Amino acid sequence: MRWKAGPGIGLLVLLAWMAPATAADLSVAVVDRDGKPVADAVVTVRPLGRTANVAHAPARRIIDQRDLAFVPYLEVFRPGDSVVFRNSDRTRHHVYSFSPVKAFEFVLAPHQSTAPQPLEEPGVVAIGCNIHDQMIAWLYVTDAPWFARTGATGRVAFESLRAGEYEVRAWQPRLRPGREEPAQRVTLGEAGVQALQFPLTLLPDPRRKPGREQAHY
Repeated sequence: MRWKAGPGIGLLVLLAWMAPATAADLSVAVVDRDGKPVADAVVTVRPLGRTANVAHAPARRIIDQRDLAFVPYLEVFRPGDSVVFRNSDRTRHHVYSFSPVKAFEFVLAPHQSTAPQPLEEPGVVAIGCNIHDQMIAWLYVTDAPWFARTGATGRVAFESLRAGEYEVRAWQPRLRPGREEPAQRVTLGEAGVQALQFPLTLLPDPRRKPGREQAHY
């Protein structure tokens, strides 16, 4: 199983599922209601009616705090992975999550890091900073066999998927809360490329540049 990404798309697919030589490819485009490409969307793919065994070694990822922003803004994890928060700014940060998937609260001095925080359950974790309100980040924890995050092109591609029926979902941090992720079903043949498009209605981006006074908190 190989995954092919266009320019600007992060390599986030961790795969270990062998497929036959005569397999299909799936291309997914995520756009807004004006048809413009949407970055920072997570696309997941699951087979229907069967399972796909994925070998996964737990990974540890870092969410940095630089220039009064979380970097990256969105990170994707599998259950069993862990996250470390690091403060690379010269001001302290108060990092918190009230998510039922993972709740925590830390005050980080400059150049301080947290211990690894395990992420055991699938779901979405919203991260904020009580000191700097514009600081927002998202952890998306998924047990889907295949996943990818869109970049500036709004597109991801999955190669050599075994023929059959799949459920494809797209999630983005600016979707209206409390609604189910948009989903589509697709049937892949033994060859060729199947294309899907997800038009998403998104809320305004809540991130904003900090005021000068906030930089010294």
